[in-house]
Amino acid sequence: MNILLLGSGGREHALAWKMSQSKKVTKLYVAPGNAGTSEVSENIELDLSDFESIKKHTLEKKIDMVVVGPEQPLVDGISDFFMSDFELKNIPIIGPVKAGAILEGSKDFAKDFMTKYGIPTARYQSFKKPTTEEGKRFLESLSAPYVLKADGLAAGKGVIILNDLNEAKESLEQMLHGQFGDASETVVIEEFLDGIELSVFVITDGQSYKILPEAKDYKRIGEGDTGPNTGGMGAVSPVPFATKEFLNKVEERIIKPTINGLIKEKINYKGFIFFGLIKVKEEPFVIEYNARMGDPETEVVIPRIKSDFVDLLIHTANETLDLANFEIDERSCTTVMLVSKGYPGDYKKGEIIKNLDRIVESVLFHAGTKASGAEIHTNGGRVIAVSSFGSTMQEALEKSYKNAEIIEFEGKNYRKDIGFDLK
Repeated sequence: MNILLLGSGGREHALAWKMSQSKKVTKLYVAPGNAGTSEVSENIELDLSDFESIKKHTLEKKIDMVVVGPEQPLVDGISDFFMSDFELKNIPIIGPVKAGAILEGSKDFAKDFMTKYGIPTARYQSFKKPTTEEGKRFLESLSAPYVLKADGLAAGKGVIILNDLNEAKESLEQMLHGQFGDASETVVIEEFLDGIELSVFVITDGQSYKILPEAKDYKRIGEGDTGPNTGGMGAVSPVPFATKEFLNKVEERIIKPTINGLIKEKINYKGFIFFGLIKVKEEPFVIEYNARMGDPETEVVIPRIKSDFVDLLIHTANETLDLANFEIDERSCTTVMLVSKGYPGDYKKGEIIKNLDRIVESVLFHAGTKASGAEIHTNGGRVIAVSSFGSTMQEALEKSYKNAEIIEFEGKNYRKDIGFDLK
């Protein structure tokens, strides 16, 4: 098969790395990719918002399957574009149609969907500009902390949690008046759930599903979960507190009702569902859905899949996922994200990355990198994920941190306490 993978981050490098190991792949392309994906595939410089250009390359390269990494093309309807195009409609695409991607594209829709299908989540209400005063009254009915979420995609920055009621009211005003552009034309206010977070992932063919390894990521920039949110500073899998009993609850109360709800809504959903969960005492609640794999969670989840990943994708496309062979590596996998100085704020690009050839016992997944001749330079806020296996989480972390120290670039920063709350 010739496969085209869309995206350019650490998630896409991890997916490409795994797909390249399959004997079912003739040629793998990644668009636009990064310096890491170019080591296991051929990069194509493509704008992911330009569907006509994607079509042109799909036909030219005789692509047999397209896999969508990031959320924006899904929310913009790339799967619908393929299915409705005479020349593309027989080329399978792994990623939900727009009606399914709205689970991530609209938090208001997602909360309504959860309520409709009895999926446990926090109490909430949604507000637009004319209902600002009603929103403030709803905030008054809640106890601190106050959670405000931009309805649309806001690059992972659209969630604000505040302890002061007046600040929360002010923040509601700012969000409804364009703080996150169109994404915060509607704001979801929900009660705060006190617990510990984790992520569970499934791949579904629209009828059946396979549950992938769970993970826990670390979003804040500073040690001890302090400072502003980022795209993710590291992750671990498996998650020690996600017991078999707890994960059974997740499947029965959350995964099955979600899949059944999509079927009842007649939504053609072929791809990944990311369940952002919180464990409150011993009970699971959904914080959010994503319509794709997480990043950096992919960098610990995908390495733990022992089966042929491309075979899994083929079964997904053919709606025969229940027949797919699926095995998970029991070992722990951890990743530590190296980021540029200043991230998640302003940062410099173009710093030379050194010592990549000295890494042993870890796999490097490039996130924001660019090749320039023989050199590899930084090209983003999150630069490289250092992923490692170990018989225990601690052993895996020791390998990741050892190699995180070896890699060098000007302004390198990383959290030194990934997994700190799980020991």
